[in-house]
Amino acid sequence: MPQTAPFAALRYNLDHVGALSDVIAPPYDVIDPELQDQLYKQHPANVIRIILNRAEPGDKGDEKYERAAKFVEQWKSEGVLMTEAAPAYYVYHQTFEVDGQTVVRRGFQGRVRTTPFGEGNIYPHEETHPKAKVDRLKLTTATKQNNSQIFGLYPDPSNEVIELLDAATAGITPLEATDHLGVKHTIWPVTDEAVCAKVSQLMEDRPMFVADGHHRYETSCNYKAQLAAEHGGSLPEDHPANYVMTMLVGMSDPGMIVLPTHRLLRGTPTFSSTEIIAKLAGKFDCEVLEGGLNAAHAAWGNMETADDQGLIALYAVGDDTWVMAKANEGAAAEMTQLAAAQSEDWRKLGVSLLHRLVFDNLLGLAGHSKPTYVHEVDEVVNGINGEGSQAESDSDEPYTLAALVMPAKVSDVEAISLHKERMPAKSTYFYPKLLSGLTFNPLA
Repeated sequence: MPQTAPFAALRYNLDHVGALSDVIAPPYDVIDPELQDQLYKQHPANVIRIILNRAEPGDKGDEKYERAAKFVEQWKSEGVLMTEAAPAYYVYHQTFEVDGQTVVRRGFQGRVRTTPFGEGNIYPHEETHPKAKVDRLKLTTATKQNNSQIFGLYPDPSNEVIELLDAATAGITPLEATDHLGVKHTIWPVTDEAVCAKVSQLMEDRPMFVADGHHRYETSCNYKAQLAAEHGGSLPEDHPANYVMTMLVGMSDPGMIVLPTHRLLRGTPTFSSTEIIAKLAGKFDCEVLEGGLNAAHAAWGNMETADDQGLIALYAVGDDTWVMAKANEGAAAEMTQLAAAQSEDWRKLGVSLLHRLVFDNLLGLAGHSKPTYVHEVDEVVNGINGEGSQAESDSDEPYTLAALVMPAKVSDVEAISLHKERMPAKSTYFYPKLLSGLTFNPLA
């Protein structure tokens, strides 16, 4: 891994803002207009005004970035935001519920020296989009700081790095916040120079795999290049813009949870189960489930138990039936033809099979509109019924097809990243999301 270093964070002064829970927010890209409005009302200094400043009457261009920067400067001058006295690694625990069990994910925040993807041993696993990078670059340029952290994974079979840091939190008063989903976030600043030096040393030879925040990582690289161009082509080695604020989590941490991302599609034919089975013949072994739409829960239960990337469930709107489809040797052979340039690891992914083989090829849906992505089976059922609110939905038209698909595992992220490949969109959903507003990393 490139150099990992502690940093003196800019953070909220609780004497001014009161409860940290009132001023934090999830990452900007999972905030819908309703939640944005809720966060605006929650506290006058909520971080939403920085990470996702809303449009105001009379805006003609980039005023929202200028407003975000003014909030940063105003809050610093008023003491709402304060700079830590010493560099620290910030131990960061997230406590949450999954299937009725309490889980703790342990990591730490630090600065990671950036290198463009493909030029070092920091690896992406998802594609990025130019529009999002332009947006984040404008915000970074205006505020001159990292406003949200990257989520990076690193190999550590014995979890020695986080064990060392956890031990160093003894006697340190933590900062705590609870987000809108009930997840508890706790951080401890570790300033012990010997401990920080040891952590930096332990991280030196490890690769990092970007779990979340690909756009923000590439934005950091672009911002560094932008500043370098303004300074004659390069920056001093110790310039803060050479780094990006990152939450680092060991890939073997017991709290590393990857949730599924199921698909709801509009504008497709309303296939019957008989039609789906006929189109998948020779590539998938299929069976139908009794119980209509509500058999979605049984379908997902079967998939979770089997823990098989080749198992997909498709809902046939035409006759209200779920079809369980298990990839066979025919699917593997067809994927070799369709995705010859991809690795076998990529071709075996459930999301690769679903999109490249099932949707685009066998069902003839190439060029279909962007799916609505949901994580809970109940959201799939509600979506088909026209109930509930799917945050990523951009239409009120009825859904005509649904698919349940297994999430990629952390080991899949590592393997495919090392092949220097990118997974299909929404292959992973690392839960819970990291908070914005716990710390900021000044870049000037």
